[in-house]
Amino acid sequence: MKVFITDGTAESFYTAVFVAYRESGAVITSQKNRQLSFDSEIITVKTDNEKVARVRAKLDKLDRFAAGDIDLALRSCDSLKEQTAFEYIKLLVNRGRPVRRMLSEPTIIEMTAIIERVTGELHKMKGFLRFMETANGALYAPYSPDNDITDLIAPHFKARMGEQKFVIHDTKRKKAALCDGKTWFMAEVGDAEVYLSEYEKVFENLWKKYYASVNIKERPHEKQMKGYMPVRYWKFLPEKNGLPDDEY
Repeated sequence: MKVFITDGTAESFYTAVFVAYRESGAVITSQKNRQLSFDSEIITVKTDNEKVARVRAKLDKLDRFAAGDIDLALRSCDSLKEQTAFEYIKLLVNRGRPVRRMLSEPTIIEMTAIIERVTGELHKMKGFLRFMETANGALYAPYSPDNDITDLIAPHFKARMGEQKFVIHDTKRKKAALCDGKTWFMAEVGDAEVYLSEYEKVFENLWKKYYASVNIKERPHEKQMKGYMPVRYWKFLPEKNGLPDDEY
């Protein structure tokens, strides 16, 4: 069995698809620590733009929406995302027409589930993301999404905030969307040291006091809170700051 290891990018994935397509039982993954069988042959994939273009052209010919579906799937944190997308492409090529509505096919079921987890988190983050005012007037929002969605939510906040400067920081992947008030772009960043404005400090303090005043100790509503917002997002909420790490 040949196992094709990608670098995690879409370009590397499409290159692997081109090379692995006619290999029986081939596996495509970006998980370098994946447990493999003794007879596995490891092949590290180097991006080839010509191969990428040929695969993309084939997909666009068969289904103009397929590349978008695959892009969403590859953003997932699912360890089998590349293999599922590979099986999806093989099914698409074999049928010669769009396959996303073939919901009796196991590949389509899994592909649909992966995409829905990505788009579901994207929708949640448009409402859950919390911005703080920094000392220089820009708005800063740290978060740690399960899936790689920062460049997908940035246009939403750019349209919503107009000329406001902001930073959306994915602390897990150490990348951020930065907006200078006119345009936004993605950048690789490390651990940010952010200084809040005095207004923000006062506002956060007032918000914590409000939260404490409405939170009746004898009638805890943590279960209800968990229903509205998953616990893994709490560490970025001012009112939940100070929780032990194992609470998240």
